[in-house]
Amino acid sequence: MSATARKSAPNAEDIRAMKGGAPIVSLTAYTTPMAQIMDEHCDFVLVGDSVGMVMHGLTSTLAVTMEMMILHGQAVARGLRSAMMVIDMPFASYEEGPAQAFRNAARLMAETGAAAVKLEGGVEMAETIRFLVARGIPVMAHIGLTPQSVNTLGGYKVQGRDEAASRVLADAHAIADAGAFAVVLEKLPASLSDQITAEIAIPTIGIGASVGCDGQVLVVDDMLGFFTAFKPKFVKRYADLGTQAEAAIAEYAAEVRARSFPAPEHQFADQAPVGKGTAA
Repeated sequence: MSATARKSAPNAEDIRAMKGGAPIVSLTAYTTPMAQIMDEHCDFVLVGDSVGMVMHGLTSTLAVTMEMMILHGQAVARGLRSAMMVIDMPFASYEEGPAQAFRNAARLMAETGAAAVKLEGGVEMAETIRFLVARGIPVMAHIGLTPQSVNTLGGYKVQGRDEAASRVLADAHAIADAGAFAVVLEKLPASLSDQITAEIAIPTIGIGASVGCDGQVLVVDDMLGFFTAFKPKFVKRYADLGTQAEAAIAEYAAEVRARSFPAPEHQFADQAPVGKGTAA
C-alpha cells in the first residue's frame, strides 16, 4: 500500500499490517498548509509536541499543553485527506495513570479527529497502553530517547548502548505486548534498532535509528531547513528554505525602503479598465 495509491486514510490496523512491507513514510505537521503539502506522500502525519520548539520558541517539549496540541491538531486535520493523523500526548497528560491518560487521549481524538495518539515510555507505560487500547484508543508508542524525559536522561543523548540495550529491548517487547500498533525508535544504535524490528510484531518507525526500521519519521521543519537552532546528526536537510525565506524577506525590506515596491503593477488605478470590472 502506498500513500499515492490510496483513496482514503489508513487506520491503525492498516499501519500495523505494513510491518515488513513497503517502508512507512511519516513527517510531523503543525499547520494546514504543510499538512496539505505532505498529505499524498505520507502514510501517517504526526502532530508532534515538537511544535513547542519549532513553532513556539520553547527550549523543550515539556511546556507544551493540551490546548496547544488540540489547536495544531485541528489545523493539521483540515489539510489531510489520504494520510492518517496521529497526535502526541503532551507531558503530564498521561503519566499519572491509565484513567488520566484515557480522559486526555479521548479529548485529543474527539476535538481534533486524530485516528490515534502517541505517548512516550516503555515498560512503565505498558499498563496505560493496555488500558487505552481496551477502551478504543489506538496507541503508537515511543521508546529510546524520549524527549519528555530529557531531564532524567541527562540530555538528548543516544540511548541503548552497552548494558542499556537490554532495557530498551524490554521496553519494545512490553509496549508491543500491551497492544501498541507501532513504535517510534528515537536515537538508538542501528544494530539495536534492527534487533527490535526483527523481534517485535509491530512496525518500528525510526528517527535516528536504522534504515532497517519499518518506516521513518522526521520533524518537517528540520528536513526543510526552517528550524536551525540545532541540527541532529540523524537529520538530512532536503531543502534550505529558512535561508531562502530570509533572503526573500531581506529583498522585500530593501524594495520597500527604496520605494520600488509596490511597483505600478501591484497598485490600483483610479478607474477600472473598460471591460475589466471593478476588481482592477
